[in-house]
Amino acid sequence: MNQSHFFAHLSRLKLINRWPLMRNVRTENVSEHSLQVAMVAHALALIKNKKFNGNLNAERIALMAMYHDASEVLTGDLPTPVKYFNAQIAHEYKKIEKIAQQKLIEMLPPEMQSAYRPLLDESLHSEAETAIVKQADALCAYLKCLEELSAGNREFRLAKARLEKTLNQRRSPEMDYFVEVFVPSFNLSLDEISQDTPL
Repeated sequence: MNQSHFFAHLSRLKLINRWPLMRNVRTENVSEHSLQVAMVAHALALIKNKKFNGNLNAERIALMAMYHDASEVLTGDLPTPVKYFNAQIAHEYKKIEKIAQQKLIEMLPPEMQSAYRPLLDESLHSEAETAIVKQADALCAYLKCLEELSAGNREFRLAKARLEKTLNQRRSPEMDYFVEVFVPSFNLSLDEISQDTPL
């Protein structure tokens, strides 16, 4: 049986730091970001299904979100100001991401590739699935800004304003619900969020 380097590569996502051009109170890596995006995407899909008559597979979306930045283990995390500096750079980077996604799929044993391709290859995601994952990704970046600002790091002030515009562009009833119900707690201290839930 041939060896596969797929999971050895994915384990290195924890070595890739996000927000590389910005001073961080607490460094965030791609692995932990991906877990948070998966949890938020799962919640957004459930909210859409339960509150707004959606019909999404929340578990599949959670897995898609978990792998949404997996290609960065081969490409690194290109800072947003660089990635979206202009349309040509954004287009070329998308092509690089596609190649990296395919390379990861090819690392798997042949009998497993068909199971992972729909998770890693973004071109196989439906428009509704893609929208939820992108909403969750933007929400998690926004939450990172709130955490940094709450810790007194003004470096994230403009990033927060930029992400507010992004969230407004991707706005949906399920996102509005999430923002209203869950986001305010991110501005509170541990003591404040623990008051109502003593052990």
